Amino acid sequence: MTIYGFGAMRLPLIDETVFDSVDEEKVTELIDRYMESGYNHFDTGYPYHDGASEKILKKCLVDRYPRDSFTLADKMPSFSLENEGDLDKFFEEQLENCGVDYFDYYMLHNVSTWTLDALRKFNGYDFLVNLKKTGKAKHIGISVHDNAEILEEVFKEMPELEFVLLQINYLDWENESIQAKECYEIARKYGKDIMVMEPLKGGTLVDLPEEIATKFKQYDPDISIPGWAFKFVCNLEGVTHVLSATGTLEQLDDNLNTMKHIKPLDDREKELISEAIEKINESIAIPCTQCNYCINECPNGIPIPTFFELYNIEKRLPSIGWSPQQGLYRTYALKTAEASDCDACGDCVEKCPQHLDIPGYMEDIVELFHNEEY
Repeated sequence: MTIYGFGAMRLPLIDETVFDSVDEEKVTELIDRYMESGYNHFDTGYPYHDGASEKILKKCLVDRYPRDSFTLADKMPSFSLENEGDLDKFFEEQLENCGVDYFDYYMLHNVSTWTLDALRKFNGYDFLVNLKKTGKAKHIGISVHDNAEILEEVFKEMPELEFVLLQINYLDWENESIQAKECYEIARKYGKDIMVMEPLKGGTLVDLPEEIATKFKQYDPDISIPGWAFKFVCNLEGVTHVLSATGTLEQLDDNLNTMKHIKPLDDREKELISEAIEKINESIAIPCTQCNYCINECPNGIPIPTFFELYNIEKRLPSIGWSPQQGLYRTYALKTAEASDCDACGDCVEKCPQHLDIPGYMEDIVELFHNEEY
């Protein structure tokens, strides 16, 4: 049975404009309802809610339930490492923040092109293995927001990894930038357990185009709209955990009910999901068709369609501070060029079948992704 995990990246807030103003009372209600359901897996991260996520779990979970009644997953902030001593520093701080002596699951967070150098330089892999040997981490793995090539490179470099946390949902499944399917297949190839994050894609797969939502409901009134997304990922072999954050008891109850009644996808359900993908992709900020005609025209080597795709994904999601798209943007920028390298020469516009104002969109991408904090 796939475990439904309580994600602590999007918790209810007292003030929606203050990301660390987590509502302790509401979180306590959610945790109690979740634990009563028979599930008990919690997932947090050092930067979540500007550092408040780990601490709120201590108050609402660790201080109120026996340690052996739940499992807790956390992540080393790979993107914040500046020297080897940071590994111990961050880990000890996380133990204190969460009020525990060990983590059931511990990961190197966002292993990617732009974090690998630091992890290798500061022996992050050896540090992770040692945590398991000393009992401070029962299971070790990584979270990944990069391409399948990088994932396979890491698996070869570190065979001791037991699991990987991947962004998988039906909208990203065949997305050329996210590479959800390709990463999933690499994880299966190397025999790793797979944990899934973003099954609802930050809410994108909750508020669907009316036409698709109606078709879903007509086909099976007993499955909620989010339920279709959970059903998709739970039908993938090798998926052990599906993580999702909920802000209300109603959302949590719906997800719990869905997870307890998962059935295989039939052919018509697969067709409906394909139709949903097509309709969602129509409602995008930049109407790029990914024809790639512009790429060879750019003298600076900017991966224009890829940046457009990441921008469209980001604009469909609520703002949560750091996001996978920001990480992926940096990965591609390091490999090729920044959006800010655009000199508005206009060569790409001449080749674009959609006649898009590509230099203008590059300015929008710079504004969205060029954040010094990340």
